Amino acid sequence: MLDLPSDAAKSLIAQGEKCGYVTFEAVNAALPPNLNTSSQIAEFLALLHKMGIDVVDQVTPRNVDFTLKAEAEWAALQARGCAFLGTDMAIMGGAMSWVSERHLVAAISNAGGFGVIACGSMTPALLEAEIAATQAMTQKPFGVNLITMHPQLDDLIRACLAAKVGHIVLAGGIPPGPALRAVKDGGAKLIAFAPALVLAKRLQKSGVDALVIEGSEAGGHIGPVSLTVLAQEILPHIRDIPVFVAGGLGRGEAILGYLEMGAAGAQLGTRFAASAESIAHANFKNAFIRANARDAIPSIQLDERFPVIPVRGLVNEGTKKFLAHQAETIQKFQAGELDKTAAQLSIEHFWAGALRRAVIDGDVEGGSVMAGQSVGMVTGIQSVAEILAELTSQAVAALVARAERR
Repeated sequence: MLDLPSDAAKSLIAQGEKCGYVTFEAVNAALPPNLNTSSQIAEFLALLHKMGIDVVDQVTPRNVDFTLKAEAEWAALQARGCAFLGTDMAIMGGAMSWVSERHLVAAISNAGGFGVIACGSMTPALLEAEIAATQAMTQKPFGVNLITMHPQLDDLIRACLAAKVGHIVLAGGIPPGPALRAVKDGGAKLIAFAPALVLAKRLQKSGVDALVIEGSEAGGHIGPVSLTVLAQEILPHIRDIPVFVAGGLGRGEAILGYLEMGAAGAQLGTRFAASAESIAHANFKNAFIRANARDAIPSIQLDERFPVIPVRGLVNEGTKKFLAHQAETIQKFQAGELDKTAAQLSIEHFWAGALRRAVIDGDVEGGSVMAGQSVGMVTGIQSVAEILAELTSQAVAALVARAERR
């Protein structure tokens, strides 16, 4: 099996991923003399082919033309989303509690994407401070994600508007009419989540400026339907406002496919959570690097009488103890030791503070390690800029390869 023998070979692969091709001369130069044999060259060429990188005799105007056209097409596909967000790339950062704060949000925006602060349970005063701190770190646009069930939602909206936040995301339910009007009347653009076509149409009619359709592949709180199905259900029918896709996205080729279906852009969370700029504990990031897609599963409900909100995260000792806690609580209910309300509260309170323990304290065994199924594509700690550049190079390479097959 061929190991990458030199930095030159690794650099050549990076160049090939960006452009979609390399020259045969460059392949020879990248392999050291002791490995520059027919068999080693053949093995390296096979590796390049497997990665979708073409090997050409020489760089011709045709090669360059393909790349330039691919870059232009990639930019054109994102144009609507970029215009709406005011960014260079139509990539939103998913709002992740304890993770999507000033450092990560500013890093995403500074790199050309669109960072989003996760307000979560913040008070209006805390949110004001977080917005101000983020504005001190970037001059680029960013948004704020508010939970519709927050008891101080109106005050949070006022805090966003007073700080001149241009985009407000209302998540966790259908935006209440007064909140929707407050955002619109305050001059901000309103983004909402649509878990089904009927709701997407309703939200569009109500005046929402853009939608996010998030599949069950996502991390954290999830719905029951995959992005693959949601995109087919919604994208052909919602054309008047931008629609951003989310859930399980980790590579540029996948984003490209959804853009070609009609999406205006994409939202990513898991890859950014493990980025260099993320404040998440090293244990949290390393858990992502070790994990496979199958390790990120939704929370399991044992008894329909005691609903469990589906949350996707990595399997650990905490998830195993949660199952045991549910079983014990149900037994107590059946024995008459707990009434139904007390039993439900006991189940709901199990994870209290668990996300913070994982993200901030690094307790990745007992805490809640929320992660999407794209966690299997997190193979190392990269900067946000590197992640965005990689997504672009993957999409452009796919477009170049397609053009060369015609």
